[in-house]
Amino acid sequence: MLYGLLKSTLLGPPMRMTFRPRATGVERFPAEGPVLLVANHQSFSDSLFMPLVAPRPVKFLAKSEYFTGSGLKGRLYSFFFRGVGSIPIDRSSAKAADPAISTALRLLAEGHVVGMYPEGTRSPDGRLYKGRTGVARIALAARCPVVPCAISGTERVQPTGAKIPRPARGHHGRVRVEFGAPLDFSRYTGPDGEAWRRLEGTDAERAVLRAVTDEIMHTLMRMTGLEYVDIYATSVKKTASRHPK
Repeated sequence: MLYGLLKSTLLGPPMRMTFRPRATGVERFPAEGPVLLVANHQSFSDSLFMPLVAPRPVKFLAKSEYFTGSGLKGRLYSFFFRGVGSIPIDRSSAKAADPAISTALRLLAEGHVVGMYPEGTRSPDGRLYKGRTGVARIALAARCPVVPCAISGTERVQPTGAKIPRPARGHHGRVRVEFGAPLDFSRYTGPDGEAWRRLEGTDAERAVLRAVTDEIMHTLMRMTGLEYVDIYATSVKKTASRHPK
């Protein structure tokens, strides 16, 4: 209910009027059935603009810290993400993320659109970083279309550390969201999914997960035009926190 209220009344109209986000490729978006929507991640406001222009409601996998913060800011984040149906995901390990992945699979089985950022965190410097294989695990288990989404301009309207989005000056400051053609990974699963299930726990499974994830990330690289870095963004952030200069 909050999702619909935010999009149609509280946030949607003023955001469209103020920021004039431009959406392309909407006609490629499946009109019904399960969809895994995957995007690059430059700014907190990606989670505002992408669902604003998406033709169907999006339920996000969001880092668990958004649901457990303290103070007014923490409570507002928790209220927002819970209200729009986001799923908290524990990023400390692959096993810790299993409950969130199970919830995402249930939502996809029910025909919903589930959105996630394969990088697992916002880019520290505007480049595109290596994807986490959880995105491939969900895509292959759900056997659903994977729609790539390229977002640009949000890093200017709400840079890291900015509390609220502010309109960027000039035409190039506009937020743009492009939906790409759905990606099909049925060649790995077979028509009934049995081919994929037979690989569970093997080196072949890990190889397939990485291959699918890399295909998604390279599709996003082509769509965004961003430089691709073959390491995890979280590793870069940890290094930067230990050595600020």
